[in-house]
Amino acid sequence: MPIAQDTKLTPLTRDFYNRDTLEVARELLGCWLVRERNGEQLAARIVETEAYCGAEDSACHAHRRRSPRTEAMFGPPGHAYVYLVYGMHWLLNVVTEAEGSPCAVLIRAVEPTANEAAMRATRQAAGKQLSNGPGKLTRALSIDKALYGHDMTQRNQLWISDAAHSTPIASGPRVGIDYAKPEHRDAPWRLWLKDNPWVSKAR
Repeated sequence: MPIAQDTKLTPLTRDFYNRDTLEVARELLGCWLVRERNGEQLAARIVETEAYCGAEDSACHAHRRRSPRTEAMFGPPGHAYVYLVYGMHWLLNVVTEAEGSPCAVLIRAVEPTANEAAMRATRQAAGKQLSNGPGKLTRALSIDKALYGHDMTQRNQLWISDAAHSTPIASGPRVGIDYAKPEHRDAPWRLWLKDNPWVSKAR
């Protein structure tokens, strides 16, 4: 589903993010993740997300604690929470719900829709390996610590734009959270566009 570089890619509003995290995670599916860098615009369709539901969610970074790393999660909704895993992969989350409630949605996989060649020039990977995982998509779109706390409700550098879709949505447990309490570990808070080939292999 290609798109053209134009003025229609309007950022989602802060009110969109200032809602229940699971609702936001579901409604982000099918939307465009837009990245502007070096005078060019890249875009990709969000095909997989995970919801992290605040201090009571034992899988959430902000579970019962606040730290310099998680400070962005306690801020206004619609800001980017970017963090490093395994010392090498940056992951992109967008903060949800009211300020002070540390909730966020992880963007787990995207399908390139505009300027895929530029993404492949940045991340030299074959086929779906370009962006079918949270660390892969940030490499392809040049998303790193510099965008920590970035306001994604503004049309500047990085934002998400609404887009309609009619694809059924599937759900299941989140990935890599074996440390969490069973009720959180097994909760179906990972969502994806059913049968989309760009969804991560963790089904």
